Amino acid sequence: MTIMQMLRLPFSGDGAWAELQRMDLSIPFLAWVVVVPMSFLPPVLLYYAGTHYGDSFLTGFGDKEWRFITTILFLAELLTFFVMGWLIHAVLEAHKMSVEYRDAYTLAAIAPLPLWLASLALLVPVLAVSVVAVFAGMFLSCALVYQGVRSLGRRSAHDVEAMSATYTVMAASLLAWGILMAMVWAF
Repeated sequence: MTIMQMLRLPFSGDGAWAELQRMDLSIPFLAWVVVVPMSFLPPVLLYYAGTHYGDSFLTGFGDKEWRFITTILFLAELLTFFVMGWLIHAVLEAHKMSVEYRDAYTLAAIAPLPLWLASLALLVPVLAVSVVAVFAGMFLSCALVYQGVRSLGRRSAHDVEAMSATYTVMAASLLAWGILMAMVWAF
């Protein structure tokens, strides 16, 4: 799969997703090659921002136990991948879309990529940059979920069942992301 095909994933439900499905990626491969390395980005960059920017980034930001917070965040991200893969499969099956577990976990590994990459904005010590990056990441992540559900479920662009399944998966995804962020700020 080329970089251009990867960049088309949030905007096209046809060829790029079919190519990804033909690659026949196993769940352990997705976990070790995609999820684990990308899950390191937010904790590492958050630790960097927390220990280097301190209160100049956000009031109270420098007083946190970043080693503990980032370790828990990393483990929670890994757990979220496995739960979301199962949830995607269950939601699509409930909406009468036949999908394999492997494909559900592929979507669970691909959908958070924009959010993981949005953490790169923490390299800039300006809160507004991070906020814009997070909103752009959430938009692209939701677009990936929609196109992935539509393509993996083999549905047309305006299929109501695909839209309903997408909303359920998006709601669960954003809830999981919100819980992760609340956990970071709670400690």
